[in-house]
Amino acid sequence: MNWRNHHLAVVMAVLALAPIPLFTSGSSYLSRVFLLIVIFGTMAIAVNITFGHVDQLLLFSGGIAGLSSYFTILVAGWLGISPWITLPIAALVTGAIGYGIVNFAARLGMDLVGLSILTFAIQLVITELANGLINVTGGVTGHQFTGLTIQPLVSGFGVSSTASLYYVILVVMGLVFVVYRRLMNSTYGLAFEMIRQDDDASESIGIDVVRYKSLAGFVSLFILGFIGPFFAQLQGFVSPGLFTFNSIDVLVLIMLILGGLRTMYGPLLGAVLIVLINQILSNASEYQTPIYGLLLMVLFLYFRSGIIPEGKRILAERFDLNWFERSSTTR
Repeated sequence: MNWRNHHLAVVMAVLALAPIPLFTSGSSYLSRVFLLIVIFGTMAIAVNITFGHVDQLLLFSGGIAGLSSYFTILVAGWLGISPWITLPIAALVTGAIGYGIVNFAARLGMDLVGLSILTFAIQLVITELANGLINVTGGVTGHQFTGLTIQPLVSGFGVSSTASLYYVILVVMGLVFVVYRRLMNSTYGLAFEMIRQDDDASESIGIDVVRYKSLAGFVSLFILGFIGPFFAQLQGFVSPGLFTFNSIDVLVLIMLILGGLRTMYGPLLGAVLIVLINQILSNASEYQTPIYGLLLMVLFLYFRSGIIPEGKRILAERFDLNWFERSSTTR
């Protein structure tokens, strides 16, 4: 068995089968936990492409996801069409924004700090516009978000709305994983790695640094723009407070760094841990922040390069893994 060719199928099978008892028992609370894991895990994969692979820190993931959500539901309402039609258009718009901003920053030679400040400022602008355009967005009270569901198609089979939403998002995550793997195993992935290590050296050997960074920006923000509306669908509404820097960007960055930058499953593992920690600490409101901080300190101290890279290093030191590498390439 070629493990490298089948591990994605195994991971997706586990994610597909694990919540079935919760869906059949009607446990809405735990079902919601699984939904949050796949949503935030997908967001973290998107950020991994720009931050992990081309060293571009875009601090407006929440703003982009919120912008896409507003676009999806408002344009669908104005035109009287399904949000399923406006969703891919919204994702293309946010992808184009990512391409344009990263292209602009790369041409100006902005470093990671400069780009992060620029995108954080854009995040604030998006939030203030959403708060200020009350007649359009509903302001701080938000706007009802419904329609991204396949429930009418599966209701006759006894499938709940929560389960149908989960499996739709899981399919999206699976497609994102496939795109990520193909991208990183192609010449694009090689170019990304060289650019991350040295922009100037990459340029000197003929790599179009601006083009590759811009492509990474497009793919990353397209994914964020596509998954953001599903988060709004889960909540049942879209508002500026739902997609703030603290509620999206900070959590996604913690998930990514904790799980492991530039790893395929690090974002998912980080999402599992952070979502579970948040849920466990939700009842300890007065102690939640300090306990959360201490837990993160312990995790980052013992897994400074991320749990997956650190775990591989520990296993490699304690065991001879060469046999596994050899067996994984034989059928």
